[in-house]
Amino acid sequence: MTFSLLGRLRGPLLAALLLPAFGISVPASASDTAPPCRPQADLTRFADRLPRTAERIARHQPLTIVALGSSSTAGAGASSPDASYPSRMAARLRETLPGQHVTVLNRGVNGEDAQDMLARLEAGVLAERPDLVLWQIGTNALLRGHSLDGVRTMVADGIARIRRQGIDVVLIDPQYAPSVLAKPQAAEMLALLARMAREGHADLFPRFAVMKRWHETERIPIETFIDPDGLHMNDWSYACFGRLMADAITEAATRPATVAAVPPVRPASRPLP
Repeated sequence: MTFSLLGRLRGPLLAALLLPAFGISVPASASDTAPPCRPQADLTRFADRLPRTAERIARHQPLTIVALGSSSTAGAGASSPDASYPSRMAARLRETLPGQHVTVLNRGVNGEDAQDMLARLEAGVLAERPDLVLWQIGTNALLRGHSLDGVRTMVADGIARIRRQGIDVVLIDPQYAPSVLAKPQAAEMLALLARMAREGHADLFPRFAVMKRWHETERIPIETFIDPDGLHMNDWSYACFGRLMADAITEAATRPATVAAVPPVRPASRPLP
């Protein structure tokens, strides 16, 4: 299998710190032992099958995935480009799709919001003729207090433009982090993106709910998976995020076509603290 990864990132070179089995041996805090990355299929299983991705895999044709987003796609907070989530996802896909030629392109740009991403959608994403686009969106809109109506319009436009090309789309909602939790519209943003995915015939990777479970259920300290800046993810959380995303893609794209999609069971929503 051949993977390529293009991205922009700061940080020193990651020197063989990642375990072959998964890739999270880098201590994420002062502890010498990183916590395990547990499956969360009840949250991460996609409602839809990713038909174009499934067809490419079934026919043993090259598969191109573009990761579109801002700093947590580019990999801010990671120690190197190899520790970003698209890179860790690519490494996991080598295991879950053996023999499949997959190209993963990192199109994350620090600081961008939906308007910026739409401006480069044609040249930076659609021009690559991807089969699957993973669109991380919403965090910067929250941090900057952008109108939810504006976000709704731009996300709907972006999904429609991608889907018109027959490309599979997965939205990725904001991270569970102190800077996000402090925003009063955080819960509304999560609900909006979930609704936009349903209405636009896209899938949703509920990153916020996954990370919230790390903290509230698995009792992993926030500093273990969030950078000291209180916003960005780190090597451990990018690795786990990448693994869970790769597993969700693999399951959806290899799911028998005769099996009806079953929406994942979401925990009852509660007001954010």
